[in-house]
Amino acid sequence: MKFLLFAFLALATLSNCAVKNRTFSATEIAILPKPMSMDVHEASFALQEGQAIFSNIDEQQSAAKDLQNYIATKTKFNFEVSNDKQAAIVFEKKEGLDAEAYELSVTPKKIIVSASSKAGYFYGVQTLKQLLSIEISKDAQKKSYLIPSVNVQDNPRFKWRAFMLDESRYFHGEAFVKQMLDQMALLKMNTLHWHLIDDAGWRIEIKKYPLLTKVGAFRTDSEIGTWKSGKTSGKPHGGFYTQEQIKDIVAYATARNINIVPEFEMPGHSSAAIAAYTWLGTAGVAIDVPVKFGRLYDNYDVTKPEVITFIKDVLSEIFELFPSEVIHIGGDEVGYEVWENSKSVQKYMKEHNINTPADLQIDFTNKISNYIESNGRRMMGWNEILGKNIHTDFAEKKADKEAETELAKNVIVHFWKGDIKLLTDAAKQGYGIVNSLHDRTYLDYSHESISLEKAYSFNPIPKDLEQQYHKNIYGLGCQMWSEWTPTNKDVERQVFPRIAAYAEVGWTAFENKNYDSFKIALKKMQDHWDTLGINSFKDAKKN
Repeated sequence: MKFLLFAFLALATLSNCAVKNRTFSATEIAILPKPMSMDVHEASFALQEGQAIFSNIDEQQSAAKDLQNYIATKTKFNFEVSNDKQAAIVFEKKEGLDAEAYELSVTPKKIIVSASSKAGYFYGVQTLKQLLSIEISKDAQKKSYLIPSVNVQDNPRFKWRAFMLDESRYFHGEAFVKQMLDQMALLKMNTLHWHLIDDAGWRIEIKKYPLLTKVGAFRTDSEIGTWKSGKTSGKPHGGFYTQEQIKDIVAYATARNINIVPEFEMPGHSSAAIAAYTWLGTAGVAIDVPVKFGRLYDNYDVTKPEVITFIKDVLSEIFELFPSEVIHIGGDEVGYEVWENSKSVQKYMKEHNINTPADLQIDFTNKISNYIESNGRRMMGWNEILGKNIHTDFAEKKADKEAETELAKNVIVHFWKGDIKLLTDAAKQGYGIVNSLHDRTYLDYSHESISLEKAYSFNPIPKDLEQQYHKNIYGLGCQMWSEWTPTNKDVERQVFPRIAAYAEVGWTAFENKNYDSFKIALKKMQDHWDTLGINSFKDAKKN
């Protein structure tokens, strides 16, 4: 009897040891986005109660804390962050690595995360999270928490890996923004482009101009269905972020190595501001915050000194709230008719030798760029700011003359529409470019229009652009415009899983990308989203 009991215990021990020391095959390991290189070795590292994390410099602390919290959540183990170099998990400084690069060494006895900066340590931890496997013994009595023995060397392809959330059309709220930041961080995306200001609503508190939110953040109804449907929801909509909420969200993003780039639309898409302060407009007519979505044609009167003062005042408060080097000023879809019909604007243009409305827009944009630069920041705008007419498909824009004035060279051009030659020409002229071509990156487009595979195949660097100019392509953004997605679940359906495809486009070297392996890694990520209750689109036929 004793022999049988001993044999049973021995078998159970061997079974558990086999789980703890099992070797993972390369096909079992799925990391998204795919790393630059990964070698898989025998056996694995087992997380156990009583182990510790070593970190001894400030830039390692947030990554160590993130890993500590993740382990506690997944395993209930209490890993202390200590100064003992013999700890099971070690954060190690390694000079010479790029700012977002990391190296990861996992053996059965130790895990070492090497980096040269806070971002690198953070991304090493995100990879560890995806490597963690929960194994259950054959008798279902014991769980083991294993990390495969691997060596990973990793570095992103692009420095700009962005997701844009439009909150002007619909206010989504602090909890939703933080959820998106969490998922962006896991996918190693580093930029939240936050579209807070447009015709349909002003979503950021500005102390000097309280009517911007008191009036501009609320509308009486909302168009529904699609453009010019003639249908409305019959419900008022509104909301905005206080400055304290903005600071909290910025801090939350910073802890996840995400920079928030705010967008303050100018000189068009300005109806919410004009509804609050009529004198900002060119037409001089009082308006309400529009119920209908689309292109609306009163613009800021950029010839008035008081309007320029207003814009600089708002920017000054934005500078205080957002540490981002880059400030986005929109600049898209400006209807010139209101300027053409204004006697005072035409007088100003004649006095200042400005020949076309497009030149007036660039003259204004350059002045704002200079102001932004004088405050230690850099301006970004949609590619209309180059002065080229990219809207020959819009009846009201077909006859627009192109500008002769040159856009300031320090500006980042956010390419979304037009002949790809406009992008290559701008890159050759030395402009920094973020490529967000609408028919490849707009998440409000249907999954039929932009399938998962089409999103994955996007290359931000045009095939005809010479190698010497590739450095001017900073990366890409994927945009979630929310005219027709009033609820957070609607937004999730459009964003997930395509955001993962764009994350890999931004991170993974072009020659390392493989759609089949991406889909395998995506399955594990979708399981994660399912546990969070995220509404991820899963129609395989359309992906």
